[in-house]
Amino acid sequence: MALIFDLDGVILDSMPMHTEAWEAYMEGLGVKVPELASRMHGARNDQIVAEFLGRHLTAEDIFEHGAAKERLFRKMMAERMEEHVVGGVREFLAAVEGVPKAIGSNAEPSNVDFVLDGTGLRPYFRVTVDGHQVERAKPYPDVYLKAAERLGVKPENCVIFEDSPGGVEAGKRAGARVVGIGTHRENLEGVDLMIRDFRDARLAEWLEKQRPV
Repeated sequence: MALIFDLDGVILDSMPMHTEAWEAYMEGLGVKVPELASRMHGARNDQIVAEFLGRHLTAEDIFEHGAAKERLFRKMMAERMEEHVVGGVREFLAAVEGVPKAIGSNAEPSNVDFVLDGTGLRPYFRVTVDGHQVERAKPYPDVYLKAAERLGVKPENCVIFEDSPGGVEAGKRAGARVVGIGTHRENLEGVDLMIRDFRDARLAEWLEKQRPV
């Protein structure tokens, strides 16, 4: 069995800060985006920029807008990292240290590095797959299929931790079991187990039942 973790909302409760950063960035461009938070959740930056600023933009312009927003996010988050670590994740990672683990995220590579290095959690993960290493972002299963492949474990023998509907869809389409993390939602449709965070006592018992006999 292997464990694969989304990043934003699973390792770091970063969505409120991402929302603030997008709002500030859009405001700086004179653009008002209705329902910004729900429209950006779980999406990759190229999808978000095209949605917010228009699909007429060149690939280079889309990349630059996304990179500028992420620089703003990292500046805002840098001094507040520890308070945003999802509850119990440090203790849980230590408890399952011998189990193969990966990060599978739509996030920018620089943000994956920022979070794993800033929290000191990188040593727990054998593999990291970001949204730029696959052609299709979540809700397609590509990120999770690539992570499982690099771990050397069949997708059906993986447990994925997700906090967004698109991520849950990606995990299920990959053929894995999915644990929903309720960082921002009380329920996620289609998950095999729904928990508030990694302090939930049901998680260890449920995982034990998933191990191959």
